[in-house]
Formats: sequence, structure tokens, C-alpha cells
Amino acid sequence: MYLDCVKIAAMNSAETPRATYHHGDLRTALVSAAEGLLASGATLSLRAVAKAAGVSHAAPYHHFANLDALLAAVATRGFHDLAADMEAAHPGVDTAARLVGHCTAYVAFALARPAAFRLMFSPLLQHKADHPALRAAADGSFEVLRKAAHAHVGEGADELALAGWSLAHGLASLAIDGALSTAPVSMPSAQDLAALLASRLLENLPTGRAGNAGREGGG
Repeated sequence: MYLDCVKIAAMNSAETPRATYHHGDLRTALVSAAEGLLASGATLSLRAVAKAAGVSHAAPYHHFANLDALLAAVATRGFHDLAADMEAAHPGVDTAARLVGHCTAYVAFALARPAAFRLMFSPLLQHKADHPALRAAADGSFEVLRKAAHAHVGEGADELALAGWSLAHGLASLAIDGALSTAPVSMPSAQDLAALLASRLLENLPTGRAGNAGREGGG
């Protein structure tokens, strides 16, 4: 079964999960330990996660039926954190700046936590109906972009959200795989490039679709 034994190599060993946990919070400890192992490129198993968390080999089964369930929890936390990062990137009323900020934050998240990012969009998500919390978190992260797009344009907002997501995700994937460093043209940092490309995307919207562009509320 997919992810019964996972090894994600060539990860940034400095990558660490954001969340901390109080002593005795077993579920959070296991999720953090699993993401840490993914970030290190270690082979992943429930036994390895238990060892990393400093608990007994049987302890993970109190919260997770199998490794897939634990990895779904890691991905779920990743989507929640991604959504929070995008929301925090530009909380102001300028709708264009908000969309640009969301795209930039998306790329920044991938660069900071590449192992989590890869897991979030791995084949595990093909079966996300088996993990309702994961489905909700994944949908919620996209909804951040969708809400910003609807605030910026009238007609075609969903298409704009998809375009922004495609731009940010494609750039993030290129960045964490090292492809940008071998590009035949000079370019800014991945985050600056995300801001530039997102701005260009908004500039080239057909005039009839940008009636709400600028400040929310028609300002």
C-alpha cells in the first residue's frame, strides 16, 4: 500500500515542522516526529516515528490505525499552516496585493518545508476522501486563493484562482527541485519571481473582468 514505507531523499535537513507540543500531547508529538523524519530523508515507519518521538512502539496506534493515517495528519497540518501563511501574507484591503501575497507565501512555504509540501501533493491526496480532515484542509487552502480572486474580479474569479494556484505551485515545485538554479536566464529569488509573475498575471486580465480590481469595495 502506498506510503507503508516512505523515503523522501535529498530533503533540506534544516527543515523542521513549525508546531511545538506540550509534554504528553502524543498525537502532536507523532505528527511532528513524522515530518521531521521526512525532512531528514529517513525511511519512515510507525516504529521509526515512535522512536523519534521517544514513545513505545505501540503508542502510535492510540491515534493512528496505520502509517497512511499518520501521514494524512502531517499533510493536514501542512495545509492548515499553508492557509495561515497565505492569509497572513497581506491582510490589507488591496485585492491585487493580497493575491500577489498569497502566491508569494505559497512559494515561501514550499521552500521552508519541502518535505511537507511534497507529501501534501503526493498520491496520498488521490485518496483524500478516506481522510475527511485532509480533504477539508486541502480545500481550505485553495479557498484562500479563491476568496481573494472573488474579491478582485467579478466574472472569471474561479479561473483566476486556478491560474494563481497553478503559477504558485509550478514555481514552488521548480524551486524545491532545484530547477530554477539551472534555468538558462537570470532571475530573482523564487519568492520575488512569484510576486513578479503574479503581478503580471493580474495586469493582463481582460478589461471586462477586472471591474473590482484594486481596492475591495470598489475603492
